[in-house]
Amino acid sequence: MIAAFVPIWALTLLGFMAGRFRLLGAEADRVLGGFVFHLAMPAALFSVLTRTRLSFSGLALGAFAASTVVTMALGFALSRLVFGRKPGEATIGAMSAGYVNSANLGIPVTLQVLGDATFLTGVLLFQVLIITPLVLVVLDRGTGHKVRPARLASLPLRNPVILGLAAGALCSALGWHPPPVIVGPLSLLGNAAVPAALVALGLSLTVRGPGPAGERTEVVALSALKLLAQPLLAYVFGLMMRLHPAELLALVVCAALPTAQNAYIFAREYGQADSVARGTVIAGTALSMLTLASIGWLLG
Repeated sequence: MIAAFVPIWALTLLGFMAGRFRLLGAEADRVLGGFVFHLAMPAALFSVLTRTRLSFSGLALGAFAASTVVTMALGFALSRLVFGRKPGEATIGAMSAGYVNSANLGIPVTLQVLGDATFLTGVLLFQVLIITPLVLVVLDRGTGHKVRPARLASLPLRNPVILGLAAGALCSALGWHPPPVIVGPLSLLGNAAVPAALVALGLSLTVRGPGPAGERTEVVALSALKLLAQPLLAYVFGLMMRLHPAELLALVVCAALPTAQNAYIFAREYGQADSVARGTVIAGTALSMLTLASIGWLLG
């Protein structure tokens, strides 16, 4: 279990050290975050989805979706009503509370605990095809633009993340495998998304700036929603749907994964509560080793 976390900690620490000693310049976290958002992440999503068969595992995925929606709604309400956040900032709070790290951490953890990543495929598709576009639409509204039908329809053309995942999902649905001349460069670029995002996260830890009052409490509350409330809700929904023990374990393990670094990348790109997202990603990644190990022991 610990081995799955070592690369994450190592690359985040590398980014922190690079920022601490100013190896990449004062604006490194902004530049690297922009690289991930505009180039590497869309390429990674396209590459993953073109290799993924669009399939869902029924009741278990429904239980995961329900736990995600409820937890994100709680995170949004918490940030908005308790901590006085604006809608865009509260959206980042919702993402921090319920958007799991299904890629770089989810894959090794599920392989370690479950022996395969079949269920995780459905989780990944649910997040990138449904949750991510909804989050980005709300964040797009938070930039001050009026929401018009034409603007929403053109959002995939203006947002590289949605464009990448939509193109990949279309290729998968049609059963079309792009030729190597397309897949090769995009796969190479996409491979940089996870390490670059983690280094950007580490760089952000050295950025000084005043945080709003109560921010540490907000991070603790959102982390509690992510690590405790979401897996508990998933467990309850799984019991209600009478899942088999193996399906229930897969469901709860995936729900207990920490907040994805995408939450910080999106927050940094849109200028919405980036320090809260950063804190939740760091706290969740550090503490989830204990919660995941406990779940594996209790349900395994």
